[in-house]
Amino acid sequence: MGKVKAKAEMHNRRTIAFAIVVAVAVGLLARTGYLQLIGNDKLQQEAAKRQVRHVSVPAYRGMLLDRHGEPLAISTPMPSVYVNPQQFIQYPEKWPVLAKALGISQSDLEERLQSSQHLKFIYLRRLVQPQTAREVRALKKYGVGLERAFRRYYPAADVSAQLVGFTNISDRGQEGIELALDEQLAGVPGERRLLINLRQQGVEAIGGEVKPVKPGRDVQLSIDIRLQYLVYRELQDAVEKYQARAGSAVVMNVHTGEVVALVNQPSFNPNDVSERFGESPRNRVVTDLLEPGSTMKIFLMAAALESGQYRLSDKIPTAPGHVRIGKYTIKDHRNYGTLDLSGIIQKSSNVGVTRIALGLDPVQQWEVLDRFGFGHLTGSEFPGEVEGKLTHGSEWGRIQQATVTFGYGVSVTTLQLARAYAAIASGGTLPDVTFLKQKKQRSGTRIINEQTARVLQMMLETVIRPEGTGYRARVSGYRVAGKTGTSRKSIAGGYSEDRYYALFAGFAPASRPEYVAVVAIDEPIGETVSGGSVAAPVFSQIMAGTLRLMGSVPDKLKTAGVNRSKGAGS
Repeated sequence: MGKVKAKAEMHNRRTIAFAIVVAVAVGLLARTGYLQLIGNDKLQQEAAKRQVRHVSVPAYRGMLLDRHGEPLAISTPMPSVYVNPQQFIQYPEKWPVLAKALGISQSDLEERLQSSQHLKFIYLRRLVQPQTAREVRALKKYGVGLERAFRRYYPAADVSAQLVGFTNISDRGQEGIELALDEQLAGVPGERRLLINLRQQGVEAIGGEVKPVKPGRDVQLSIDIRLQYLVYRELQDAVEKYQARAGSAVVMNVHTGEVVALVNQPSFNPNDVSERFGESPRNRVVTDLLEPGSTMKIFLMAAALESGQYRLSDKIPTAPGHVRIGKYTIKDHRNYGTLDLSGIIQKSSNVGVTRIALGLDPVQQWEVLDRFGFGHLTGSEFPGEVEGKLTHGSEWGRIQQATVTFGYGVSVTTLQLARAYAAIASGGTLPDVTFLKQKKQRSGTRIINEQTARVLQMMLETVIRPEGTGYRARVSGYRVAGKTGTSRKSIAGGYSEDRYYALFAGFAPASRPEYVAVVAIDEPIGETVSGGSVAAPVFSQIMAGTLRLMGSVPDKLKTAGVNRSKGAGS
């Protein structure tokens, strides 16, 4: 019985063992089948996480071009050096090689590796030269690599610095046009799949780009780089000659609102990262406010003529050369006696414009200044542009109503002033300012009667005559119109006695206006610091170059019946 029982127990154990083996085998087969038929996608996904990387492919940033297609900003390929610290830290014998290639000390490299050894990716140097890239490429199998990148280059350097602006290390716009048009220029980065080995190194691309790169769009600006160089030289010479704190100049197409040149002094080189700080990048033409002095007098005349209360031939007494309003005394340089409206502009009589202003309704006077764009943005969409300050006429007292006429108690930008003078030059149409090249003339907004604008043009032309304050703004062969301005700078508690803005605003040819220019010199030093002495000669040189480069025919040829001018859209 004992033997029979023992055999039975042995049989049962074998049966149980066999059943277990069969069950395990069936389980393995089932699992294998599941993995092959059902769980395959999930496994592939897990494997891809370990073996495949999605790598961003930077987009080429579009070029900035001048109106003739000359490059103002271009992107050049310059790779960046990265390292996998977890891998490279295992090869200390290669540290001196990499440190030498990057131009850093071995101790600095070691410190960075030690502090980042928990990471698989860090940048060591952005945007390296070709020689450095070749030396780094030899260390690829040790966890060092190169990433495709671009560096922005500015061929005109400091000549167009504040206008064009610059990009950061990631090639995104930070200042100027680069910032204003960043979306159009930047493009859209792509993406590609890369097979990674056990050392976390890229082995090969898989299946091409997952997401194609969309390059940035090239943008053609309204700027003429030839004229930009000319304005830069003339403004730089003036700032140095008068030891001025700063200077700004802008040239605009009267009919399209296109800015064809814009320069600030001092400038900086945007290709040098160390120069991109402080006040240097500031585009003073659109960001800095100034009180425009007597350049505002012509807008008082616009209000007077539009009101119907005054005519060009009206005589205004200015004797004895000063007028008192409350506790304030407004003075002229001398007693000009009785002047007509043109004479008041030609002599720049503060007393004359004051007497006219006090005969107008202040709200009506304000409305005309408002229509000329003062207190409003110009439409340029330039980053950092300010709208200036013009309080409503209902808030003016008699003294402010007077002082606004000769440029105090109102703050404008150089660009606003140029736009307002363009409205007079165009026959009464206020243009929207643009930094983009226009294919056709734009209509603008009519703000004053065309006949009024023609009278204002004639008044401004008298300023350039030998007896006028702006005779130094004349241009040989052309009729010129414009106005001088000299304003004391505002300081705590009032106005400075020895710090001025010297200004000139004008346009040419006066017979058929095409271009307007404004010059502003901040704190010139010398025996005379008036707009007529300091800014008018700079305007003359700038306007002469503008008319020559843009192909404007001299007035003496026009009167002879010869007119080869390219016109307002040139």
